[in-house]
Amino acid sequence: MLAWDGGRRSALTWGKRVAFGVADGGVRTCVGARGHACPVRATVPGRSTGARCEECARLDRAHSVAADTIADDPRPYHVYLAWFGPGMTKVGITAEERGSARLLEQGAVCFSWLGVGPLMAARRAEELLRAALRVPDRIPYADKRAVRSALPGTEAERAAEIAELHGRAVTLGGWPESLRAEPFRPVDHVRDFGLAGLPVAVGAVTELVAGGAVGGRLVAAAGPDLHLDTGGGVVVLDTRLMRGWGLVPVGTEELCVPVREFRRETGVQDGLF
Repeated sequence: MLAWDGGRRSALTWGKRVAFGVADGGVRTCVGARGHACPVRATVPGRSTGARCEECARLDRAHSVAADTIADDPRPYHVYLAWFGPGMTKVGITAEERGSARLLEQGAVCFSWLGVGPLMAARRAEELLRAALRVPDRIPYADKRAVRSALPGTEAERAAEIAELHGRAVTLGGWPESLRAEPFRPVDHVRDFGLAGLPVAVGAVTELVAGGAVGGRLVAAAGPDLHLDTGGGVVVLDTRLMRGWGLVPVGTEELCVPVREFRRETGVQDGLF
């Protein structure tokens, strides 16, 4: 689902044509912070996924649980283990009231809750896993994209790594007393994201540009990423790159924006598709 300014939403279904242009002569402006518009409508770089100027980014993170700036939130928090591909498991926390929304936003292929309790207890458990089991709290999006077309074929195979880590985590010394351990119950998102049989992507959009256009048939969507069949191969579009631009409808399926081409042997090369 794509949400637009003004509250309009566009449903995304497999095979749906996704096509839009960037207003010719336009610039990308800061999207503001915490529901407030940027007071100076600052220009932001095309490659920024945050789409915020320095001041608005600072204000946004000043009220962010992820940035560790809030210690007195009374809501219960889940600690989770999320898997994105072989060797790519992370630990994280999310407010219990949000359910699995955070995992869908991150493009987690599968996940399981690990525990639930007060914010600071959840934070301590997260740090415990990082220190004792060397489980990171971030996985780069480039790494997630690189493996989506070559995931193990069964849910059991995809859940194996978090199953093993879950078993080790709940027996660690130093587990916060106020955090209630949750049983291992893996949730798989391969079908939700459309990843079964996903073709290998040939590249990823690096930024939108004034006068540019993006078009293709939607074959998968994971987290902020749309996998679009452009006719010349599947290209990944990070929808966060769309924020702050003036977008217009187009009638053709063309791709006229900078794309980083994936090359297995010769490295990465920038170019225009």
